[in-house]
Amino acid sequence: MADTHAFNGARSALLIVDLQNDFLAPDGAYARGGATSAAAAALPPRVATVARAVKAAGGMVVASQFTLWPDAHGEPMIAPHLLHLRPFLRRGDFAPGSHGQANVAELDGLVDVAFAKVAYSAFFNTQLEWVLRHAGIDTVIVCGIVTNGGVASTARDAHMREFHTVVMSDGCAAFKEPVHAASLTDLATVADIVTCDQVVAGLNSSRTARHAS
Repeated sequence: MADTHAFNGARSALLIVDLQNDFLAPDGAYARGGATSAAAAALPPRVATVARAVKAAGGMVVASQFTLWPDAHGEPMIAPHLLHLRPFLRRGDFAPGSHGQANVAELDGLVDVAFAKVAYSAFFNTQLEWVLRHAGIDTVIVCGIVTNGGVASTARDAHMREFHTVVMSDGCAAFKEPVHAASLTDLATVADIVTCDQVVAGLNSSRTARHAS
């Protein structure tokens, strides 16, 4: 487990994976399709607390937004594997600039950079790495949904890019608790697994030490 006093706030980024209305809101696409998770629905206030601590410590908050880009006829371009898993997805779901694509309300005013993504990993075909490098970030704290999908893929890609990678165990969720737990066990080979409270304590401790020096 990571030393919670090791965070350098100014060089840390909270990376929020896909906490969006179409995934989590009662009127979102997933709720309409019956694909809901109480564990995922409980994440936003917890993650928002960490986001405020990151910003207070001088760090950055970035958020990926899963996006279904429309084709020339306005129909969403959906990967075959996703359409097989979520056949209820339709025109307008996760559309760029829509309410469904937007971050959940709990994150309002907390996200420094939001960016669209089309696959599990927040690094795949996005400008995330460019943003993190230019912001001087060397530690990435990953949270969001789902643990075995976007979170796992993003954490592994962060590790491959030699960022110090942290995953918040209670800052992410899956549709089934055993899947969530197994994913965290697997991710422990490439990331430090900590709680939201440990991250906040570590950031606050580093900030206090910096101000005292």
